[in-house]
Amino acid sequence: MSIEVFRDAWGIPHLRAGDPLELAYAQGHNAAIDRAWQLEVERHRAQGTSAAFLGAGSLDWDRFARQARLADTARRCYARLDEPTAAWLDRYVAGVADGLREGADRAPQFAATGLSPGRWEPWTPMALWLSHHILFAGFPSKLWRRRVMDLLGERAVALFATDGIATSGSNGWLLAPGRTANGAALIAGDPHRFIEDPGIYQQIHLACPEFDVVGLAVPGVPGIAHFGHTGSVAWAITNAMADYQDLYHERLRRTARGGVEALGPDGWRSAAAHTETIEVAGSEPVTVEIVETDRGPVVIGGPDGTDGALSLRYPPRVREELGFAALPALLRARTVADVDRALEKWAEPVNVVLAADTAGGLLHRVAGAVPRRDARNLLRPVPAWDAAHAWRGWHAPLPRAEVTDHAVMANQRGLAAPLGVEFSAPHRADRIAELLAGSGRWTGESMAAVHTDTYLGSTATLLGLLAGLPRLSPAADRLRTQLLGWDRRMDRDSVAAGHYAALRSAVVRLLAAEPVLAPLAEPSGLPELFAPWLSLTARIAFALERLLAADLLAADLPAADLLAADLPAADLPAADLAAADLPAADLPADDRAADDLAGDGLLPGLLTGIDRAELVRTALEQLAATQARDGTAPPTWGDTHRLAPWQALPDPAPTPDPTSDPPPGPALGGDHDCVLATSCIPGLTDLSARASAARYVWDLGRREDSRWVVPFGAHAVPGHPHHRDQLPLWLSGALVPVITDWNRLTKETGDDH
Repeated sequence: MSIEVFRDAWGIPHLRAGDPLELAYAQGHNAAIDRAWQLEVERHRAQGTSAAFLGAGSLDWDRFARQARLADTARRCYARLDEPTAAWLDRYVAGVADGLREGADRAPQFAATGLSPGRWEPWTPMALWLSHHILFAGFPSKLWRRRVMDLLGERAVALFATDGIATSGSNGWLLAPGRTANGAALIAGDPHRFIEDPGIYQQIHLACPEFDVVGLAVPGVPGIAHFGHTGSVAWAITNAMADYQDLYHERLRRTARGGVEALGPDGWRSAAAHTETIEVAGSEPVTVEIVETDRGPVVIGGPDGTDGALSLRYPPRVREELGFAALPALLRARTVADVDRALEKWAEPVNVVLAADTAGGLLHRVAGAVPRRDARNLLRPVPAWDAAHAWRGWHAPLPRAEVTDHAVMANQRGLAAPLGVEFSAPHRADRIAELLAGSGRWTGESMAAVHTDTYLGSTATLLGLLAGLPRLSPAADRLRTQLLGWDRRMDRDSVAAGHYAALRSAVVRLLAAEPVLAPLAEPSGLPELFAPWLSLTARIAFALERLLAADLLAADLPAADLLAADLPAADLPAADLAAADLPAADLPADDRAADDLAGDGLLPGLLTGIDRAELVRTALEQLAATQARDGTAPPTWGDTHRLAPWQALPDPAPTPDPTSDPPPGPALGGDHDCVLATSCIPGLTDLSARASAARYVWDLGRREDSRWVVPFGAHAVPGHPHHRDQLPLWLSGALVPVITDWNRLTKETGDDH
């Protein structure tokens, strides 16, 4: 095969081959060499076998992966592929298989765990893709909303309606040619995900006679799905925040012959059931029963449980389609129209897309598979035996919008509003638009000023309460004065930002301790896997702006309006869920989620017994007293706000000391609602597990002026020169030039990996 591998100064792989199939093989082989450990961890996670070498901490995930039928769904999706796409995928898997042994020999984690590379099936990349994205649509949020409705009343759910730490998001923006210095469009942004080490995005260059593409690939998956530049067209995505997965309350029973039946709209029907054994390193094996009803696989509970069971219905399982046919089509794209046609094949996850080409074409649309169904399905688990909750086809065409000047996507309620319930607060989107308005001659290099902006737009409610407090102690008054004079930037070297974060956390903890909310803090009895969605403290932290807004709590609106609304409260749209979240054609007048939530009165005064100003005063006085008692210099935001990436195994320490704590990660600026979105969980921790998994700028004037960076580096092997060499740049906001001139690259020999 005529395959060549080149590297640039950052170790980024540039692959060149004689045809697309050879190139697919080369991409798989390179992924196995550079990231063997990462690939094998993800393969095991997708199959529900990771506890066999990672231990009991991975058991909850393995159980869910098996119950949700991730691997079996991938098999089915692969079987439905068209022949050219299947052949392309096969060559990628062959490359992985041929490179894994060499890659494993270089990765110390294999020896540390005793793991040997396993067999990659033709469908394994599809299983990885499912594993990465099964929680993207946030179906666990329906567990939280059910809990709130059951414990505090249906309309209380509106108080917490916002995104949170478990929601994967992104920033993205497009500038039309008239807004740039070189007269060509620019696309820039950054996907926000849980930060993994090694990272989930791999910078890569793929070239053959048919196409030449740079972009961010997902190791273990061929092509470049989310962020790419072919030279004449570029594209990028963010999470659309669409709701396209449903949970169903199931009534299950055992039959006399040991089978399982489920109650559906047509009565009791046989359900598929079998058992599987999960091996657990250091513990006894665990047997799990796998049950699937006509709605979907049962992911919580089972036939013998006393609290019922919940099944998960998700599009790839129903349609047996992930949208992988779009991947080779994107590589061949030359124009915005080509990207648009490719995305008609897209399914999972549901994304908002921006694209631009060198001829001036611009695209802003939603892509993916979203079912049509009763609006109540979007809010909480619904009864499996009620035919009203069945799926009724698919939303088509999906929303799109014309771009004339610029477009911003930041998970806010916008283009995808008809397809979802909860969206991010508008602060990031508004701030990006404000920054972009500041210039008409943007360049790729100047985009860093947007990527790294630390202005926190969600401070107004808390600081407003702070400003009105009377009769403070001298120490608390001095602290208030400092906070009210603060520029509201969450810079890592800012003492005032550290004060604000500490005050915010104290307010969150006090609010979480209020008796009216105490039922939500009780154990849920649900699997630990869903704890991030069910944490009362975390939910309060991310909804704090809403919870503290007096106008919102007193608003003369039904709860469904509040659920659909973004802050500030003064801008609440007077629209119910029927109008805001689903096309009217999908909602019979007598069958609206708004009716279920509205009840006979207004939003109940759940928090009317809480003096929010007094709560803020208490938090401020506590913080001032603590600082006075400590007698040390107050911490900056970066002193406590540090990167905490997920690793399947920690990197081997140069001098292991089992008694010492791991060193803290690097200091970070930014915060959840900043453009520099480095999310922590106020009230629990200032550590950031979620941030920019990559940053990019695609220049449609000269691709060579495009830029990118990842949090760590191009290579996953600890100690490798390119393992973490991009981290200082990522921390500072700098970007690495995209090199596409083969004469500026170094050709690799067999010993150069």
